[in-house]
Amino acid sequence: MDEARGIADMDDSIALTSDIVLVLILLAGTVLLFVREWLPADVAAILILVVLGLTELVPPEILFSGFASNAVMAIVAVMILGAGLDRTGVMNSAAKLIMKLSNGSEAHLIMTLSAFAGVLSAFMQNPAVAALFLPVASRVSSRTGYPLSHLLMPMGFCIILGGQMSTVGNSPMILLNDLVASINRNLPQGAETLQPYPLFSVFPVGLGLFVLGLLYFRFFGKYLLPEADKQSVTPSRTETYFEQLYGSSGEIFELEVQSGSPLIGVTVLEAESLPGVPIILALQDAGQARLAPPGDQAIGRGARLGMLGSREQLQTFAGAYNCKLEPRLVQLEALFNPARSGISEAVVPPGSRLIGKQIGELRLRRRFGVSPLSVTRAHEVMREDIREIELQAGDCLVFHSTWRDLMEHAHEKDFVVITDYPKDEQRPQKLLHAATFFVLAFGLALIGHVPVTLALFAGAAGMLITGVLSPDEAYKAISWKTVFMLACLIPLGSAVDTTGTAAWVAQGTLGYIGSWPEWGVQLALAALTSIAALMMSNVGAAIIMIPMAVNIALAVNGNPTAYALIAACAATNNFLTPTNAVTAMIAGPAGYKGSDFLRAGVPLTVLYWLASVFLVRVFY
Repeated sequence: MDEARGIADMDDSIALTSDIVLVLILLAGTVLLFVREWLPADVAAILILVVLGLTELVPPEILFSGFASNAVMAIVAVMILGAGLDRTGVMNSAAKLIMKLSNGSEAHLIMTLSAFAGVLSAFMQNPAVAALFLPVASRVSSRTGYPLSHLLMPMGFCIILGGQMSTVGNSPMILLNDLVASINRNLPQGAETLQPYPLFSVFPVGLGLFVLGLLYFRFFGKYLLPEADKQSVTPSRTETYFEQLYGSSGEIFELEVQSGSPLIGVTVLEAESLPGVPIILALQDAGQARLAPPGDQAIGRGARLGMLGSREQLQTFAGAYNCKLEPRLVQLEALFNPARSGISEAVVPPGSRLIGKQIGELRLRRRFGVSPLSVTRAHEVMREDIREIELQAGDCLVFHSTWRDLMEHAHEKDFVVITDYPKDEQRPQKLLHAATFFVLAFGLALIGHVPVTLALFAGAAGMLITGVLSPDEAYKAISWKTVFMLACLIPLGSAVDTTGTAAWVAQGTLGYIGSWPEWGVQLALAALTSIAALMMSNVGAAIIMIPMAVNIALAVNGNPTAYALIAACAATNNFLTPTNAVTAMIAGPAGYKGSDFLRAGVPLTVLYWLASVFLVRVFY
């Protein structure tokens, strides 16, 4: 291919129009909204959609087409399929198999866990796989004694890498075909139509990247992974957990509120603000006992309080507030039975409604039946004035609750429970049904006679019909925030292409790199897309950069299909910060710091650029 091809092959210089200026302003605003996080990501996407409509950059008749797109519907189906597998307890079997195959070796354990998670990520969305495997990693860590920080980073990175092995593994890959269809409608005259990507057409590229990740941690992991000072979580006696993991020596005591106690008539919230008060875990009043009593519940005469603290602290508190300190649990013993209740940890994922709010205003005990005990952020454990703590993405919350309350709210997308706790509602008898319809869905898609989205919904329908999931459980399994964000941003990608913005930016970019060899242009495209993903989200980067990649390919007489795939792969290349949905979920439980991600992520990012470009050039 002639090195002078870049600019010479372009028919005419593309003029900067008012529509292009509007789109550029909107793109800048989009980046700003995602970076500054002034609005939740889904709300920002809705705002962008409204602006696209009001400025008529996207015609009204296709403005809401994203809600009916194959990409969005495929994500919905994949979420339901994943929930069906989880409901049948398949992850418990996975944990046993992983420990058996690892044969007691930490290196084998890391590789086995990462391989299992990475392979599954080819069939499910990356955050869903991370949510499924966090409890598995926690269980494996607690049973083997290997640090959780040695397990989660290889597992998380391989989940991201494994998502490249199919066109339903992550959001950029799912969006790829929809964006290609939109680009085809606006190709210049004489340009060849881009062919869609079948389900596993990207498998060779994704497999190569996945194997790269496994080998990277197999040979260099001991130099890259941090030393752990925090072990994994296992449901246990509350006082033992706190003593071992949080340095807080204490026990659970039962106190009876005596006549004349200043606590009578005081709410739980008011009692918690008293000086020197231990942690209130349970309250029995008027014959009704419950863990995690709501803050507005009043304490009556004769009430029983279940409190966590040292014996000296409880004795001082009982004397000051006229309470009788029982020598052991009497009426509250059943509440604190480890088979019924205990400690759990949950991580706050990106996009959670909890982010930016103080724990006190969230009313977690009333809404979810859980008592927040502490917050871990990086290596800092915060136990004092916990109600005043403003939550951030990646924070790890420690809860005390009944397992039933935890199970009922474990589907909430605002926090992901990472503790392996007893679940009453698992349906192991439906495992064969779930596996059959999961395989059937991807088998139909692989054959190619049935559209991928229809094949996935066939599997989801089968799980619903056979009772693997109830309709309510299926609805709860869907992350509507993700659905709205994708559906609202898809028209932005259309505007980038139809207004000529992608071609205009491609023209400007080629002014600097147009004389480079083609592999250099592709490497620059991969780097620019990764930078865009770091600045905003992988969804936003894919929607903006894939149309630009196709225009660059047309300008340099390259293969548009290859360039679009490079951009889609690069949009997922975020190993440097805990801002990716997967890296944010593993950061808190493992206590990773920003420097930990940089140490392991910088070499892998560079290797990823080189490998993705090489593999695409070989197979495309």
